[in-house]
Amino acid sequence: MSAIASTTASAGLGDLAAAPGRTGIVADKPEKRRGPLHYVGVTISAALLLFVAIVALLVVAIPAATGSTPYTVLTSSMEPNYPPGTLVVIKPVAAANIAKGDIITYQLHSGEPEVVTHRVIAVGTNDAGERVFTTKGDNNDIADAAPVREVQVRGELWYAVPLIGWVNNVINGGTRAVIIPIAAVVLFGYAGWMFVGSVLDRRRRRRAAAEQA
Repeated sequence: MSAIASTTASAGLGDLAAAPGRTGIVADKPEKRRGPLHYVGVTISAALLLFVAIVALLVVAIPAATGSTPYTVLTSSMEPNYPPGTLVVIKPVAAANIAKGDIITYQLHSGEPEVVTHRVIAVGTNDAGERVFTTKGDNNDIADAAPVREVQVRGELWYAVPLIGWVNNVINGGTRAVIIPIAAVVLFGYAGWMFVGSVLDRRRRRRAAAEQA
């Protein structure tokens, strides 16, 4: 009897060895592990996406929604608080609301595009009864040569962001009409890709867990 039992057991083992594809045996696939470079890439991509979103918000969205205008500081006259490259967003203001200590952006000559952003150091009235403002750069030793008339004022400083002004220069004017739609498509496309990838990854994990159960 023991010989028969031994022979039967040996035959069963031989059948299993000869047919590894039998349904009773399932080979586990090793889970693919993601290396550190993958997570570094994801972190950099997320940081870049966040940076582009913040720039778009500060340079385009908020000014457009509030009727404000972004300008770039090009000289050192307002250092140290507003060095060259600073983005200054100027919101409209009534001349009657401008006071000493405010920072305003004004046209050097009425009706011309060239502007200056300086601090008001005195408020007065000219011979025509119009309010005028004496201005000076924080880093300048003397006041600006001519008083600023109401018609020259473009607005007062609302907020400023260091260095972003250079980005504003790049996407200013006609370039903005091209870059902004492209950036929007890229942002939404990237966000969609990340969302779909996350959903598919969760489904794969659930399927793998169900197969192992």
